[in-house]
Amino acid sequence: MAISLASLRRSGDAFPPRLLVYGVAGVGKTKLAADAPGPIFLQTEDGLGKLSADTFGMLRSYEDVQDALDVLYREDHGFQTVVLDSLDWLEPMIWKRTCRDNNWPDIEKPGFGKGYIAALDVWRDILDGMTLLRDERGMGVILIAHADIKRFDSPETEPYDRYQPKLQSRAAALVQEHVDAVLFANYRISTLKSDVGFKKQVTRGVSGGDRLLHTVERPAFLAKNRFGLAESLTLDWPTLAAGIPFYTPATPAPERN
Repeated sequence: MAISLASLRRSGDAFPPRLLVYGVAGVGKTKLAADAPGPIFLQTEDGLGKLSADTFGMLRSYEDVQDALDVLYREDHGFQTVVLDSLDWLEPMIWKRTCRDNNWPDIEKPGFGKGYIAALDVWRDILDGMTLLRDERGMGVILIAHADIKRFDSPETEPYDRYQPKLQSRAAALVQEHVDAVLFANYRISTLKSDVGFKKQVTRGVSGGDRLLHTVERPAFLAKNRFGLAESLTLDWPTLAAGIPFYTPATPAPERN
């Protein structure tokens, strides 16, 4: 990349966002992405169901995913959002490619987590490809993942369980660094106490069916955003898009004499 004063731009100039949306099964993660402007799906699992959306079909290897990214980068098209559904189904493909590159029978072969560390280079290739589509083709990026309940070892409190993306921990940390927002999708949960006799009560979780998108980290889940979003939003695209600078082209640098 040639650096010159003509290449200057303000740091506040808005690019399309890179979003990680994860959540419980069936909450509507894929539907949210399908309602984004001009989406094209990179499917590593059959999450679309009956939703109508443009897709390359099932991508069954790391190479297939890279080929799809290359096509979107090189060829003319009108798509505005690239959606990868899902990251946790992509992860075994990345492990397989890492093992092939290193002549390992499986990702655990090197021991001491070294296989997962090596896999981060393959993860970076995918994430860098997504960023190229964002920076040079003006496409928004939505990465979808399932949720898993994992132990969180806090330096300030006793360990506790919370929702996190269903990825190996090093890969999850890398993805979180690359995105502008980590959004957790779940149903609205309230608690109900009921008597069970002998002066005892049990507390049960009750869902009212409302679906929420959480944008700020809490003990129960991982989340973040760089847009100043409200802590919880209704899980629908118009509500989310209203709070982020979506597809606003960067202000061109002034001409230099």
